[in-house]
Amino acid sequence: MRTRVDWRVSVGLVGTVLKWLWVPLVLPLALALYDGTPLRPFALTMAGTLALGFGLERVTTSRDLREREAFLMVALTWLGVAFVGAVPFVLAGNGTIADPTNALFEAMSGITTTGATVVVDFEAHSRAMFLWRAILQWLGGLGILVLATAVLSQLGVGGAQLMETESQTRDVNKLTPRISETAGLLWRVYLGLTALQVAVLMALHLVGLAPEMTLYDAVAHAFTTVSTSGFSPRAESIAAFSPAVQWAIIPFMIIGATNFILIYVVLRGNVGRLRESDEFRFYISLLGLFTIGVAGVLVLEGGPYSNPEEVLRHALFQVVSIVTTTGYASTNFDLWSSGAKHLLFVCMFVGGMAGSTTCSIKTVRWLVVVKAFRRDLFVASNPSVVRPVRLSGSVVDEDTIRDIYAYTLVSLLVFIVATVIVAVNASRSRVDVTEFEAMGAAASTFFNVGPAFGIAGPFASYEPFSRTTTLLMTFLMWLGRIEIIPVLVILTPSYWRS
Repeated sequence: MRTRVDWRVSVGLVGTVLKWLWVPLVLPLALALYDGTPLRPFALTMAGTLALGFGLERVTTSRDLREREAFLMVALTWLGVAFVGAVPFVLAGNGTIADPTNALFEAMSGITTTGATVVVDFEAHSRAMFLWRAILQWLGGLGILVLATAVLSQLGVGGAQLMETESQTRDVNKLTPRISETAGLLWRVYLGLTALQVAVLMALHLVGLAPEMTLYDAVAHAFTTVSTSGFSPRAESIAAFSPAVQWAIIPFMIIGATNFILIYVVLRGNVGRLRESDEFRFYISLLGLFTIGVAGVLVLEGGPYSNPEEVLRHALFQVVSIVTTTGYASTNFDLWSSGAKHLLFVCMFVGGMAGSTTCSIKTVRWLVVVKAFRRDLFVASNPSVVRPVRLSGSVVDEDTIRDIYAYTLVSLLVFIVATVIVAVNASRSRVDVTEFEAMGAAASTFFNVGPAFGIAGPFASYEPFSRTTTLLMTFLMWLGRIEIIPVLVILTPSYWRS
């Protein structure tokens, strides 16, 4: 028996990632210098991540990333960045996130673009610290784009290879001659959308439609909107801003959850590709149907809003926010009726398109499940007929369909087990959590949505949960962000031994 995985290659590449984390730390360091707040949390973290990165790089000189090493590298990268990201919170020593367990939760929530928070005392933290939270989420959104194009689509993780079908690109890795160039292309699109949102928000401020919006707010929210993340430096999230800001943020959440390869193709002038994409049409249709459902329930059950514009705005905003796993809140939806909240709960399981910054199960998988189930019903009554499943005109092979069925089933099983553990731990630690609230917290962290219901509601915090539950949710965020399979694979003995 010999080890089949060259773990040194994976660890060396993780070191390369950590080595460069000093670059984004420059922004909060500069803001802390400008505001006159402590520099130590960011300066020491910069020095530490440089030393750690260079040290891990020296483990090996090889850069031959094969399939097995890729699984390990993916899992370790998100874990490593989360640990480094937590260091400034601990060094600052302010508020609830000074606790190491809470700091790791907050950093993991950032880099996995979840948006769940344990902060309860927003006034205790500097603008620089909130900017670091936003940067973690922006990096996490960009990271999952590169990961999806360079790694997951080639490993075939739960049907991730369908990103090529839906973007109608023969090989997303060959969109440009080299993977590094593809990553650079995606980075430019991502940066461009972020800059555009900053410009839109500042324009609203200048014309008087967003008096509460500052340049700092515009940058922080642009970082966490396009990345479909949801961290806000405001305790009231987007409810702290005018209706004009809420309307302006909705399209950027929708774009952030759209396949970035598809966005790139459209920016090159091929707008018709949107009409040809089955997944895009399915994605937009789901947003519309859930919005109509939530708005209808709010009207029928006498919701808290006085005019149709408020009903439509809050229903659309919250549906888009949760389907895209952004996790912003335009209102305290925890005060909505049971029917409206249950519809939002279902939205947590949807997700945006493959190849986007979003999380959860994703619309392409649900679309294949629906098409395959309809095909199976037809074949059951017509056994002599061969009827393949097609996506945007291309046949989906049966192995991919089985992968998607398996991925969806495993996701639901993980959610069920997590719900039971959250409920049991809450009972043992005497935290007042109902079954529905336990389900919401488990789904929100595992599917990287952010806010849930009850004590983990949109204007509340995950801080009341026990430390054991906090660690479980940290693991769930990590597991869900990297599509489950890389973590499960490296936990199997056959992965390590021949």
